[in-house]
Amino acid sequence: MRVVPRSLAGQLALLILAAFIAAQIIAAWIFADERGAAIRAAQRAGTAERATAVARALDSTPRDSHRDILAAVNSRLVRFRVEPAPLVAEGGAAGLRPGDRPHGTRDAMDSMHRRAGPAEYRLSLPLADGRWLNVQARLLRPDLQARPAFAGAALLSLVLVLGALWVGLRRITDPLRQLSAAAERFGLDGPAPDLPTQGPAEVRALSDALGRMHARLADMVAGRTRMLVALGHDLRSPITALRVRAEMVEDEETRARMVATLDEMQEMVEATLAYARGLSTDQPMERTDLAALARDLGRELSETGPPIAVDAPAPVLADIRRMAVRRALRNLIDNAQRYGGGARVSVAGTGEHAEIRIDDDGPGIPEADRARVFDPFTRLEASRSRDTGGIGLGLPIARAILRAHGGDVTLATRATGGLSARVVLPLSGTARSSASRA
Repeated sequence: MRVVPRSLAGQLALLILAAFIAAQIIAAWIFADERGAAIRAAQRAGTAERATAVARALDSTPRDSHRDILAAVNSRLVRFRVEPAPLVAEGGAAGLRPGDRPHGTRDAMDSMHRRAGPAEYRLSLPLADGRWLNVQARLLRPDLQARPAFAGAALLSLVLVLGALWVGLRRITDPLRQLSAAAERFGLDGPAPDLPTQGPAEVRALSDALGRMHARLADMVAGRTRMLVALGHDLRSPITALRVRAEMVEDEETRARMVATLDEMQEMVEATLAYARGLSTDQPMERTDLAALARDLGRELSETGPPIAVDAPAPVLADIRRMAVRRALRNLIDNAQRYGGGARVSVAGTGEHAEIRIDDDGPGIPEADRARVFDPFTRLEASRSRDTGGIGLGLPIARAILRAHGGDVTLATRATGGLSARVVLPLSGTARSSASRA
């Protein structure tokens, strides 16, 4: 169970709620301390005034009635005794400030004694006959009382703070959420999606920066793609010329090696051009049924290799460059067919994306190599033969095409063994609506 929420609004709300509760506790403690001090001061003043009245009564009555007077004024918390010596030594700590003494109180010695329980207030007053009236009073600590008005004010403050927090955070988090959704739709095949223009100035500045970044990235990729295509086309002519000259070599073994090398160079050029075409945005976007596309590829590849089982019962529509995405899926399915002895392909629409899974029962790819296999010209097949391992551009071409469409491909090891390739592509608007209703 997660205690701290993940969202910005939840974390700020939790932080402010904790700070508010801590502030209320501190305020209640300060209030209770001040209230307790005031009550104890009142108790001391009341005890001193009561002791003065008792001392006057003792001075004005015969000594044989003093026992009855003391028995009448004694209580559970205050004890009066007439003794020959004062209970409080002269010069002891004063328990009453001058302003606390009631009017008419005779000179007295008093002190406070704090213990683990209630504080004890001691007072000694001189009597006319030379004896002393000693008083011991226990000053109870008042209980913390949460008056309804105090609790109501705290609750109202909490509601107002959380309400203001909710309004302020919605103004921040809503544009951020829209910005995150727009960033997920970023692709190199068209203009940047609509970015939020509302909210704080910082959010608007971030939207503008993301729009400019998208434009720069699209221009950079387009320029490099054009350069790559031009380079691939230019290499065809010298390769063809070298092939003609290689045929004139008299030594048969040398000629065969030269022709094999030129064939490999030709294949690398063609693969490079295919990679560049996957990045190119020149091809038009088409509304395409990915389920039908997967079924066609399954039938085609099953005719030349191990069987491909396709589970795609319902149409899944996406706006794609059909030939480029077909090449990407073909590369992935062909990879599973070649190394896994066949493949199982499933196509489904989930939310705003189409999900295509390609599973096989082959040896899989070690976790440390799963990111590396998407690097151009990287091969894990140890023989280095083009007949068994290609030239290492199949997976990079597939990922480049899918990412240019705003999608992606990831690899994972299946629980029962083998490799699983998960392809994600954005659905068209109509398909998203259908998936949401489903």
